[in-house]
Amino acid sequence: MRTYLECYPCVLNQALEAAKFAQLDESDQRTILHQAMTLLQQMSPGVSPPVIGQYIHRMVRNFSGERDPYAGAKQQANQEALALLPSLRNALRTASDPLEIAVRYAIAGNIIDFGAQNDSMDIQQEITQADKAPFGRCHLEQFRDAVSLAGSILYIGDNAGEIVFDRLLVELLLQISDADITFAVRGSPILNDATIEDAQQVGLDDLVPVISNGSDAPGTIVTEVNDTVREHLTGADLIIAKGQGNYETLSHHAYPLFFLLKVKCPVIGRDMGVSVGQYVLAGNPTPDHKRSAASAG
Repeated sequence: MRTYLECYPCVLNQALEAAKFAQLDESDQRTILHQAMTLLQQMSPGVSPPVIGQYIHRMVRNFSGERDPYAGAKQQANQEALALLPSLRNALRTASDPLEIAVRYAIAGNIIDFGAQNDSMDIQQEITQADKAPFGRCHLEQFRDAVSLAGSILYIGDNAGEIVFDRLLVELLLQISDADITFAVRGSPILNDATIEDAQQVGLDDLVPVISNGSDAPGTIVTEVNDTVREHLTGADLIIAKGQGNYETLSHHAYPLFFLLKVKCPVIGRDMGVSVGQYVLAGNPTPDHKRSAASAG
């Protein structure tokens, strides 16, 4: 997905919020905003927003001297989400359609997002309402068929905390499918996106192989990820991509993709044809995706 004009003020706001989160003083905050403005002027509008976000957060890390300003917040999110796991497993055991509920829980976890302009991240409330949350797009039966036919699945995670609910879906996929499942995370810290350390904290590596994508972008930039992830992208029978950043960077590719996310941004909502606040489980069905097959490698 390209960067729209409405993304510009959002980028500046995210730059300021990241600088504040890193506890930079007002002078450094002003410098980061000025550099972000220059970056927006220099960047092609054809790039996806996560490309710009990658540069912004590199600046913040350089100014702060911190490798991961969000480390404490990520650990807390993981711990809070893990506390919910036993009750959610019980709910799945009694669900009439465990796959639908597991998908809903995974999408509910997408509310844990420090990059989106999101006034509330009440995960307990989101989980409580998940079974009745409205879908803007729901390709559940196509997803069910894809899971049943897949010999290999690449699951691309998004945020810390959220990956606990991804773990719940992975546990179910291991029960209902014979596919080999690999879980991919970011290569190094960016925002509250999950890394190898987060996957280990929530026990994902005890279930399936967890791989780093080698990148510090808040998405999956195909030209930038390492060879291991690129091989999985081109070789997997099914790819599950979580969150807005992965949608922004992968939606124009022709991989066998299903996007799982909660829409928190009106620009992404418009791009997908859904409303802010709605859940999305969407396959890769449009002609535009198919025309981009040559760029998928």
